[in-house]
Amino acid sequence: MKKFVFLTYGFRSPTPDVMAAWNSWFAEIKPNIVDMAGFRHGREISQAGTRDLPLGRESVTGFVIVTAESLEAAERMAQGNPYVTAIRVYEAVSG
Repeated sequence: MKKFVFLTYGFRSPTPDVMAAWNSWFAEIKPNIVDMAGFRHGREISQAGTRDLPLGRESVTGFVIVTAESLEAAERMAQGNPYVTAIRVYEAVSG
């Protein structure tokens, strides 16, 4: 099994319907979840300096690490995600 990282993008205040959709999706993929977390506050550090990152429709708002046989299998798993803006799927490779 390979590991994949789902990066979720976008934020809006959660409603009971949105939370129910997220909880349903998490329950569906639970056997494949390795780790997960949501993000609240963030900062970008670059050569230009440091700036606070607000939560909005373009923000990275969390990650879920899952196991799957292939990128296509991980993509099928991600398609059930009730994303706000988008979800990006990356294969995780460790050294």
